[in-house]
Amino acid sequence: MSGARFDFTAPVPRAEELGPVHVIALGGSGVSGVARLFLSRGVPVSGSDQRDSPTLRSLEQAGARVHVGHDPAHLGDARTVIVSGAVREDNPELAAARAAGLTVLHRAQGIAAFLHGRSAVAVAGANGKTTTSALTTAALQAAGADPGYVLGAPLASTGVSAAPGAPDAPVVVEADESDGSFLTYRPQVAVVTNVQPDHLDHYGDAAAVEAAYRDFVDTVPRDGLLVTTLDDPGAARLAAYARASGLRVVTWGTDGADVLVDDLRSEGTTASGTVVVGPDVPGLEEGTTVRLRLPAPGEHTVHNAVAALLAATAGLGLPLGAAVDGLERFAGVHRRFEPVGAVDGVEVVDDYAHNAPKVAALVRAARSAAAGRRLVVAFQPHLFSRTRDFAPGFVEGLAGADVVVLLPVYAARERQEDHPGVTSGLLASGLRAHAAAPRVLEVGSVRGAAPALAEVVADGVESLVVTVGAGDVTGVGAELLDLLERERRSGVAAPRTVEEGAP
Repeated sequence: MSGARFDFTAPVPRAEELGPVHVIALGGSGVSGVARLFLSRGVPVSGSDQRDSPTLRSLEQAGARVHVGHDPAHLGDARTVIVSGAVREDNPELAAARAAGLTVLHRAQGIAAFLHGRSAVAVAGANGKTTTSALTTAALQAAGADPGYVLGAPLASTGVSAAPGAPDAPVVVEADESDGSFLTYRPQVAVVTNVQPDHLDHYGDAAAVEAAYRDFVDTVPRDGLLVTTLDDPGAARLAAYARASGLRVVTWGTDGADVLVDDLRSEGTTASGTVVVGPDVPGLEEGTTVRLRLPAPGEHTVHNAVAALLAATAGLGLPLGAAVDGLERFAGVHRRFEPVGAVDGVEVVDDYAHNAPKVAALVRAARSAAAGRRLVVAFQPHLFSRTRDFAPGFVEGLAGADVVVLLPVYAARERQEDHPGVTSGLLASGLRAHAAAPRVLEVGSVRGAAPALAEVVADGVESLVVTVGAGDVTGVGAELLDLLERERRSGVAAPRTVEEGAP
């Protein structure tokens, strides 16, 4: 949702001042978290979604009035309506709310309404937001802070994406830059994991993306703190801008940063790195050295953990040892290298990666986790515009797999007719021409993915299969395991319809 529909720089009332709240698309991971926060404050909440789901039923048990389907009558006595970024203006409930003059807020503004009187840590960046936010929450919990949190996906340890925490405790917010809504939070601590071009359908070009991050930094009070990396050029430029504007900044990185990260390793399903504190880092003694050992693969995981560590210590003044302990016991987050299961030497993991740098980092981490096994990646590109704009980066990242199964592009908010010629075939052509020459299969639908993967692993070679993307590819792993389990029990290959696209 663009700023043309919402003014993300405008003040937002307190949650208690909004009256009864109705949430459209209530089952979404983002807005469902907002609903939980309002319920915790005693605000009456109703909501609707196109389909029933466990999320709706869980919110109903928590006190919300829920509806399946969209109808203006569902608004009831609501005075405020909250919408997700996917809700169109022609949604009947939203149209009725506009016509009735109700207050309409973006989900980020709903979160901001909850933040009044609380210190906030807002985590932004093209890559790593959810994991870094979750790691920050884990560090604060281990330090006894009982933080609130609003994340883009449920924590494995709690099963929910949001919780209010103690009334006087800080709140960790995953700050989405995709539509400019991260300008609404005004956090005490801002964490920026990287500044890279993405969401060009909203911003237009990389310069506009960087300008948005500068605007985000300008929302941090001058006694606040920016935590960011020097290893990413865009983030390094942002750090220089913030310092020049008078904001306190702590950087991490492998060279020249305030906090150095060295000896990075990804071994199997773990990652580790050495952290060395330089001079003038708030709350940390110069020369302090910590060896972080994390229960997830990938060097990028170490960087995310260091960002979380600095938010907790330099940003909020919490003890270093407790924060480290929380990071090292981190249980994970939904759809971030999340184990799905295993059958007869085939292990399946699911991940939300959907832009090129995320996919590349994921494939590197999966190669480590594969530990000599065959690495099979089933990738569902997300958005025609992103597939077109970043095809070379996707190809380079995916080329690290042994086998790549490409699903059709997940359109999300876009239409195929507006992007003629943009298909997964762009990636297939690039991969087939790549020097690494992975095996490439194209399937004609998401339904064809599990049978195609079953054919790939039918030779009995031990394999790690990773399903990747922000669309409905997330269900493919369970379908594959079910197919393999039925074959194992019967001793006969189950019927398969392998839908392959043009080679």
